Amino acid sequence: MDLPYLKIKGRSLLPVIQGGMGIGVSAHSLAGAVAAEGAVGTIASVELRRLHEDLMQHLRRLRDPAASAQANLTALDREIQEARRIAGKEGFIAVNVMHAISGYREHVLQAIRSGVNAVIVGAGLPLDLPTLAAEFPNVALIPILSEERGVQVVLRRWMRQKRLPDAIVIENPQFAGGHLGATRLEDVSDSRYGFAHVLPAIRKLFEELGLKADQIPLIAAGGISSFQKMRETFSLGGSGAQLGTPFAVTTEGDAHINFKRVLADAMPKDLVTFMSSAGLPARAVLTPWLRRYLGRERRLRACASPDHSQCPSQTECLVHCGFKDGHSSSGQFCIEAQLAAAQRGDVEHGLFFRGAGQLPFGQQIRSVRELFATLLGETAQTSVEECISRVAV
Repeated sequence: MDLPYLKIKGRSLLPVIQGGMGIGVSAHSLAGAVAAEGAVGTIASVELRRLHEDLMQHLRRLRDPAASAQANLTALDREIQEARRIAGKEGFIAVNVMHAISGYREHVLQAIRSGVNAVIVGAGLPLDLPTLAAEFPNVALIPILSEERGVQVVLRRWMRQKRLPDAIVIENPQFAGGHLGATRLEDVSDSRYGFAHVLPAIRKLFEELGLKADQIPLIAAGGISSFQKMRETFSLGGSGAQLGTPFAVTTEGDAHINFKRVLADAMPKDLVTFMSSAGLPARAVLTPWLRRYLGRERRLRACASPDHSQCPSQTECLVHCGFKDGHSSSGQFCIEAQLAAAQRGDVEHGLFFRGAGQLPFGQQIRSVRELFATLLGETAQTSVEECISRVAV
């Protein structure tokens, strides 16, 4: 079976969205390289200030949440412009914005004003996104959801705002990395999230809502890292795949080589699922910091109290943070600090998000171009241009 192009806003793209990975794992280098190959290259908007030393030097003197928020917007614009330089004017650049961050609205508008082709929103239901982007009809809007109930809620609300998603990413929490689409740890492996169930169910929902079966592309996310998996996705009604970890470990990935080595070397037994301070289940590699934290988690959560809570980094990056707000049901750590440590290669203190699937090249660090050759069913030596020429319109 040949793989069709992914059609978004009149563009024909390779059927791959590179997942957004926060605090500088997917910034301009990775997103630009992916977009240059003809797929969707994605910058994660959260805490990009950490990639810009001039901004960080200024902030160290202030310790002011408002200044940090503005610095993140400045950094986001810089990253988008640099990704565009790499990808060229025809490159399809997206920005992933977490609905859970305190600067959600500002990040969406900054991304649009900085010239992105698409805004992708996860970590919450972006019910207001069409209104927020109403003045920008040419920018694609793509929510990340996990099951048909969430899709139904979003579609009905968006339809009242006279706009449909330009694509929907369907994330399977059993295999995805980072923050997962389930709300409880015990639901992460629930069969209702399986693509074999969710994709046909959403196509049926489209029919019930009076939409054409292929009107909104469905992008499967989680555990897809081979041509065979891509084929299976299309056979179930998908229109493409979103991949995070396989792109994170490419040579063009924006994180430190230590970060890539931790992800590439991790075995299935090294992966754990736990509650993030964002109040969502998350999946990561069991590195030293996470092992120590999980050993103390029960005691820390028992001590959590809204009466003794504060943001230790004074960035107020999340709307709801279990650590900052003293919510015992959520993780009790500063997620921004731990993810930033991982991005800069601090194996001892970092939190290393990773998906559960096998990597295409095992423990090898290879290029974005080689990854596309594998995903499109070609050998690593075959050029992406040859692969593209074999993709059916």
